[in-house]
Amino acid sequence: MLDKKHIEELKKIVGEEDIKTDKIHLRAYSYDATKEHYYPEAVVFPKDEEEVSKILKYCNDNKIAVIPRGAGSGFTGGALPVNGGIILAVEKYMNKILEIDEKDMVAVVQPGVVNAHLQKAVEEKGLFYPPDPASMDYSTIGGNVSENAGGMRAAKYGITKDYVMSLKAVLPNGDIIRAGKRTIKDVAGYNVAGILIASEGTLAVITEITLKLLPKPKMKKTYMGIFENVEDAMNAVYKSLASGAMPVAMEFMDSLVVKALREKLGVNLPDWAGALLIGDVDGNVEEEINYQLGILEKSFKENGCKEFKVARDENEANEIWYARRNASQSITIYGSKKINEDISVPRSKLPDALRVITQIGEKYGLVVPCFGHAGDGNIHVNVMVDGSNEEEVKKGYEAVEEIFKAVVDMGGTLSGEHGIGLSKAPFMKIAFSEAELNLFKRIKEAFDPNGILNPGKMGL
Repeated sequence: MLDKKHIEELKKIVGEEDIKTDKIHLRAYSYDATKEHYYPEAVVFPKDEEEVSKILKYCNDNKIAVIPRGAGSGFTGGALPVNGGIILAVEKYMNKILEIDEKDMVAVVQPGVVNAHLQKAVEEKGLFYPPDPASMDYSTIGGNVSENAGGMRAAKYGITKDYVMSLKAVLPNGDIIRAGKRTIKDVAGYNVAGILIASEGTLAVITEITLKLLPKPKMKKTYMGIFENVEDAMNAVYKSLASGAMPVAMEFMDSLVVKALREKLGVNLPDWAGALLIGDVDGNVEEEINYQLGILEKSFKENGCKEFKVARDENEANEIWYARRNASQSITIYGSKKINEDISVPRSKLPDALRVITQIGEKYGLVVPCFGHAGDGNIHVNVMVDGSNEEEVKKGYEAVEEIFKAVVDMGGTLSGEHGIGLSKAPFMKIAFSEAELNLFKRIKEAFDPNGILNPGKMGL
């Protein structure tokens, strides 16, 4: 319990204006994209790393839970204060781009920097930061690192972990550490930065991030393949990549999504269209772009693609991408509540995974539209239910558990980019052995022996 004495001590660290206990602030920081509510006892806005250190030391000494938070845009409850305590909100002050180094091609940022703001800043210097989660216009880099966020460009460029060179972080006892180096090569010591990435704020509070940048490609073109069924489309994914295609993105939508796009949003797609593959290719010369598009068209058509389109200009590209950007919105025709999971499988298992997901949906009498990042095997599974029907909602979660088991049996994982947080914590035993889970718990205890950082998450 956070009593008045603790509030007064925290005020001495951050000042009276930067700790809030009124109902409006507590409510504003009580939820994330899961729309579940857990109220903190206070919201604290640290101005810098030194204040973070003092806050954590005090809270550790007094066994007060601390939940680090960026934009609160997560889908798994990772920033929810399930046991009360304080929200440590970095977006107010710790939101600066500290450096963009064009020689070493790195950016140094604070955790509250919005992903899209960083992208714009580096592109003005002819550089490129590839990770582009769907939430990039508002999610923070600190949150992206804590969840190891992906995005549509992951097919070619990888995900957040591939760009983190080093981190500064504060341990629960207030110690400040640096994990990793600004160098391209570094094999000295344990890979502590790798442990902190995707740790969801359960081990330390990240205060500074050094990110690798790339040269910005000069050209980009958008393509779309239209298939009669999703199995042909999924076969085309891994076969085209095995043939040497390197698309920036390769996004897919199944027949249920295609139908919803036509019926709800009036997207002009053929009646026979049962699956779409949409993406971009990029490069520095036109020959490179055309070579990539040639491989894709040939591989797609060899695997059942009935129509292959390349956008002639930016307007046509936006029209093609409109379908993918509105996939989530369109499928609300199938139910008032969407149980959204983001499983990931080896690319060669995509046809099998989608077949099994459809079968599980039929078993429970539920509609399960799927879309996502086919280029990296990441499927957004949407179990649609009537939110007012408790029995149907229960069946929905039973279906999700069965999907998780099937995916893990295929060598896949519970989450490709949304993290584990609160909502997927009960399923960790499906994906990991008892020995593995015990190792996770020992790592947690080594960093945070009093268990104050983001308690209740990741099944720890």
